[in-house]
Amino acid sequence: MPTTMPALRFTGATILRDGEMQSRSLSVADGRITRGPLPEVDLSGYLILPGIIDLHGDAFERHTAPRPSAPFPPEVGLRATDREAASNGITTAWLAQSWSWEGGKRGPDYAVAMMRALADYRPHALTDLRLQIRCETHTVDTADRLLSAIETFGIDYVVFNDHLVEAEQLAAANSDELLFWARSAGRTLAEHKAIIRKAAEQKVQVPRYLCRLADRFDELGVIYGSHDDPDGETRETYSMIGAKICEFPTSRSAAALARAVGDPVLMGAPNMVRGGSQSGNIAAEDLIRMGLCDALVSDYYYPALHLAAFRIADLGILSLPQAWAMISSTPARILRLPDRGHLTPGRRADLVIVNETTRAIEATLCGGRITHLAGDAAHRFAWAGMQPMMAAE
Repeated sequence: MPTTMPALRFTGATILRDGEMQSRSLSVADGRITRGPLPEVDLSGYLILPGIIDLHGDAFERHTAPRPSAPFPPEVGLRATDREAASNGITTAWLAQSWSWEGGKRGPDYAVAMMRALADYRPHALTDLRLQIRCETHTVDTADRLLSAIETFGIDYVVFNDHLVEAEQLAAANSDELLFWARSAGRTLAEHKAIIRKAAEQKVQVPRYLCRLADRFDELGVIYGSHDDPDGETRETYSMIGAKICEFPTSRSAAALARAVGDPVLMGAPNMVRGGSQSGNIAAEDLIRMGLCDALVSDYYYPALHLAAFRIADLGILSLPQAWAMISSTPARILRLPDRGHLTPGRRADLVIVNETTRAIEATLCGGRITHLAGDAAHRFAWAGMQPMMAAE
């Protein structure tokens, strides 16, 4: 476990506190935000913001398999993911791991291996890394194994998604995309089509399967939702069984239904930064302007989180404190993490130090530990560390 840094007080920066940008100091000691006179680090010209909380990211896949035919051990990928997350201001992150009939890196065997690898790596992690399970709805025959793994490894977040309709369409068209999908899972095209047919045979069992999972999730305290809801009817169905988080709705009607029943809506930060969905679905910016998006997630690109918050503010859609809440305090509330998301005394010292001019993230603290330090901020921290030695001489 990395060592907590010595107690320090940051002065001269502009700090997000109580919903507004304030010129004041901020003290950190024993992994918590605190008060009191302490050795100072002058951070004039910087912003200090709450640590970013990412509720869904699959960028770890490029570290575990930088090429489809060149996999690396999960522990190697986790270490690289950890450092990438920290350098982008992320202090808590859920890695979106599929549990699917699709097989390969999306299959149950690989998911369990990732759970085990993360459990082994977490004591050494810089970032608070967790695993989100993306459970395909047509995995009825894996129910016991899934619930056992969730309980064994303490999984606290699950989303349901259904790729079967897309797979059936691709199978009917004999598309090259399905062939790539099959090869990624280590199957021939014929074998993959057989798996799709077998998954389709479970359709009548799916509603009862999802209700069984939901009941057990409630007992275990697992938070759950759904992914890629295509319409309001689908979102309503998931909401009624307790899957309250609406992740990446593909239409306005799905997001509007979620808002009507009080379910939080999550969209991808890359969608916001790029000005639209790379897959042609509804634009995150449109939902934010309509008041139908609560939080942003990294999806496939960690740098997009802080870039999206600044873009929202630059466009005048929301203020910077409101935009930053979409990647800090609101995700903390959604996943029930009361100790983070705000820079107030007593909370975890999870914070991001941003160069006010360049908007580059130059330092990240997670639980009072320095997990990323670069640029001029690194020199200022070093100078603060030299001052006691100089005074002693």
